[in-house]
Amino acid sequence: MARRILLATRSRDKVREIAELLPHIELLTLDQAGVEAAPEEDGIEAFDTFIANARAKADHFMRITGLPTIADDSGLSVDALDGAPGVHSRRFSGRDLTGIELDRANNDHLLHLLRNVPHAHRTAHYTCAAVLHEPDGHRLAAIGTCSGIIADEPRGTGGFGYDPLFILPHDGRSFGEMTAAEKHRFSHRARAFRALATLIDHHAFSR
Repeated sequence: MARRILLATRSRDKVREIAELLPHIELLTLDQAGVEAAPEEDGIEAFDTFIANARAKADHFMRITGLPTIADDSGLSVDALDGAPGVHSRRFSGRDLTGIELDRANNDHLLHLLRNVPHAHRTAHYTCAAVLHEPDGHRLAAIGTCSGIIADEPRGTGGFGYDPLFILPHDGRSFGEMTAAEKHRFSHRARAFRALATLIDHHAFSR
């Protein structure tokens, strides 16, 4: 029987992607668990590292529901911008938007900041921190990264966030031009959640 674990995100894109990466786990969304959105959620990810933000998110929703909880925090770090947007990737544009409109605003803002930066200096990397927190105090954590180049303009309609701008040098395509299966071969989130899945399986076996 698949194990039921709460997934602490309200992003439909993340729910879909993480469910594909953890097929052996029955993930319960916040909506399915009856956790209504609350204003205090906006202040959960207030830390300066991805792992600290992921842990804060897992703790918050685990306390509310009493369920073992998986959470992640991820973002893009651009070398020419001294690592920005980093943990501020989701609200980089400063615009009060959601969904695809927010993604477009963030991408436009990034391209504006890099408008005079030559291709060779547009290096960047994605980072994802994925954690599982259990009510008994047990914690598991994994981090995945992926290096790439920021394109001059969006390419492709797949993925979400900065994916249309993030090109894999060895492939020549952006994440936005890849199928989900192709993206899962290389992405930061896939690497983090594959590592977390191994830890979860080992933990379950050792109990």
